[in-house]
Amino acid sequence: MTVPGADLSVEIGALRLSNPILAASGTFGYGAEFSHLLDLNRLGGFVVKGLSLEPIAGAPAPRLCETPSGMLNAVGLQNVGVRAFVAEKLPALRAYRTAVIANVFGYTVEEYVGVIEILEDAEGLAAYELNISCPNTAHGGIQFGSDPLMVSQIVAATRKAARRPLWVKLSPNVTDIAAIARAAEQAGADALTVANTYQAMSVYVQTRKSRLGRVTGGLSGPAIKPITLRLVYEASRAVKIPVIGLGGIETAEDVLEYLIVGARAVQIGTANFSRPDACQRVLSGLEKACGKYKINNINNLVGSLQVDCP
Repeated sequence: MTVPGADLSVEIGALRLSNPILAASGTFGYGAEFSHLLDLNRLGGFVVKGLSLEPIAGAPAPRLCETPSGMLNAVGLQNVGVRAFVAEKLPALRAYRTAVIANVFGYTVEEYVGVIEILEDAEGLAAYELNISCPNTAHGGIQFGSDPLMVSQIVAATRKAARRPLWVKLSPNVTDIAAIARAAEQAGADALTVANTYQAMSVYVQTRKSRLGRVTGGLSGPAIKPITLRLVYEASRAVKIPVIGLGGIETAEDVLEYLIVGARAVQIGTANFSRPDACQRVLSGLEKACGKYKINNINNLVGSLQVDCP
């Protein structure tokens, strides 16, 4: 049973979404690949695979391996490149009413700006999401997202180039997520996605080799949800801009937890691998949960955590 007239719409800065459920970048292809598996127009939006200036072949196989309550991936940001995306992928996405967000990455500030400049001339996108968990090759391979100064520089540069809303996807592999969040906000970010995957590894005892084609990969899935909930809580308390929660979401209850600690929307990632219609299933569950918990407006739940001590 749903609450009659229950309002699931949310606002992420200037962008209004029909509901808080989005598919996460890297788990949903370019979107159209999933169109025969679920109704894309039911989603609040989806974030396409990360786009770079030039095509990237990605990491050697194997790229995925299961872990207890999770998954490791080392895909290597494989993508067709921004120009091919605009010419070959984006036209089909314009047929959908849902918000299409372009995930953007590079290995220098100039590459990030270059990708956005190309996308600025294309129609059909609602916002950009910066993946700042990439190594800055101009500074010895240090991740952009690990240093507040670098975060400020990359966000400020892309902010100047972008007319559309600018979301920044933070890395969880930092000591102070609040400091990184504030740096992004002050440099012009419209929203934050918290968070990317956790650096991790898994090895075969018999061969003493990595289970992945690379030594390490990114850990995702239900195992990371309690950790990422904390990061969302800390980030949302540190900034005034919206925070989008991402990490281990498989059920409507997971979504509600993220909203309670401060997220205004969520992204579903790893669940798409095991159930390609996961986003729609979670959305249906969320509609039912509104009836169960007598929620008339989903926004009333945001940041409603009851804290008995500081």
